[in-house]
Amino acid sequence: MSDDVYQKWVEGTLNKARARFPERRARFETSSGIEIAPVQRPTERDEDRDLGFPGAFPFTRGAQPTMYRSRLWTMRQYAGFGTAEESNTRYRYLLSQGTTGLSVAFDLPTQMGMDSDDPRCLGEVGKVGVAIDSIEDMEVLFRDIPLGKVSTSMTINAPASVLLAMYRTVGARQGVAGDALRGTIQNDILKEYIARGTYIFPPRPSMRLITDTFAWCAQHTPKWNTISISGYHIREAGSTAAQELAFTLADGIAYVDAAIAVGLDVDVFARRLSFFFNAHNNFLEEVAKFRAARRMWARIMRDRFGAKTDRACVLRFHTQTAGSTLTAQQVDNNVVRTTLQALAAVLGGTQSLHTNSRDEALGLPTPPAAKLALRTQQVIAHESGVADLVDPLAGSYAVEMLTDEIEARALAYIQRIDALGGMIPAIEQGFVQREIQDAAYRYQLDVEKERAVVVGVNRFVEEQEPPTEVLKVDPELERAQVERLRAWRAKRPDGVLDRHRTALVDGAKGDANLMGLIVAAVEDGLTVGEISGALGEVFGKYQEPIFL
Repeated sequence: MSDDVYQKWVEGTLNKARARFPERRARFETSSGIEIAPVQRPTERDEDRDLGFPGAFPFTRGAQPTMYRSRLWTMRQYAGFGTAEESNTRYRYLLSQGTTGLSVAFDLPTQMGMDSDDPRCLGEVGKVGVAIDSIEDMEVLFRDIPLGKVSTSMTINAPASVLLAMYRTVGARQGVAGDALRGTIQNDILKEYIARGTYIFPPRPSMRLITDTFAWCAQHTPKWNTISISGYHIREAGSTAAQELAFTLADGIAYVDAAIAVGLDVDVFARRLSFFFNAHNNFLEEVAKFRAARRMWARIMRDRFGAKTDRACVLRFHTQTAGSTLTAQQVDNNVVRTTLQALAAVLGGTQSLHTNSRDEALGLPTPPAAKLALRTQQVIAHESGVADLVDPLAGSYAVEMLTDEIEARALAYIQRIDALGGMIPAIEQGFVQREIQDAAYRYQLDVEKERAVVVGVNRFVEEQEPPTEVLKVDPELERAQVERLRAWRAKRPDGVLDRHRTALVDGAKGDANLMGLIVAAVEDGLTVGEISGALGEVFGKYQEPIFL
């Protein structure tokens, strides 16, 4: 389409229509501020360089050549509450309903490296996830679940090495060899300082724990994904799509830098890196974000880090639909939001997916809501037809334009972070946090002024809504968990705690691989809080600075 033909259409057709039917807004744009023209025209690009084919560098069109034609994405529903026994029941229920991977939600004390009987944990045990204190809890959590056949994702960060050690030990006790275990630990501490807050130690010793895990897993659990570099929580904190992509990949750059600095081979450890993204409401922008992420990471790994193999360059990712978009008002609307978000993730080429439940703005998912969330994925997979095509939106003028624009905006952020000295200095200076806070503030103003419509909240409001069943965690479960923990400690041999605490402290002071020491401590019955406490004697505690 020539410029003359386009301009003739604008002046003779478009402007006449606008005069009769004024557009709803003066400017249409995405969450990242990308302006949306009324019709998108083709743009100049090198398709061989920028798009290529699925499964081939730069992987814009997909991580595998056949994508879902060969194997559907893993339907990995995030779950966990109360004690290990209650969560085990929920896991076996989800598996019976067709989920193809487990995803463990830990309670706040576990995420913070504290035991359930710590006085600071009163009222929090088992509330937002499952309480795991010892290897005994982990064994109960996976009772009658064959770890050699099911892949497991664990959303755990600061004490990730401890929970992985427990999982590996349970697998060994089931007779599963380390090289047969498949799954992922989140293990992404940098985004905790940015957006989520479940940190224990300062950034630099935390990075040591991560690279120690990389090295240990390469030898002992080679099929395990040693990190899930998470943009999800960055987006939940209020970032735009471009910020989510930029800050996630900048975190990834920091982890690769740290691993190379301790002598790890990029073509080995990078194969086990994975990513975790949010699927938000702006449908086409989200599809474009996922495509841009693959292309950017492939070029970062090859051009910046000199990776020689495609496997070290391909970005594999899990997606979760956006919890921050769910509303307590008119909860059935959340099913529609989740369906659109899940479809965007599939069209963007995700490797695994969690769909949020309709009632999660009110509490933990009830079993019927969790089943409907899973059924949403199954309908998309088996009835919509989108899984039969690889990258079905490729070549769309709008999607390709958005892919290019999001990439350009994300690269500009990465350049600013590089100029600050990298992601850790950028976090320490508060740059990333301020950018997210500003974006969140702008969006909230848009909602309050109705420039952004949230159905059921600021438009189409109903005064009287039917009640919704809410899952409530029995407070007695906390008491039972504390009693179980104290009984566990009482039956351990004398001296075991002091012996392993000394080994962990000495290891933290030196340069030993801490993952091996943590595994030994777990096998002898030390708890999450005891191991974290020993490391904290050397590493100290992180105190979040105040940024104005």
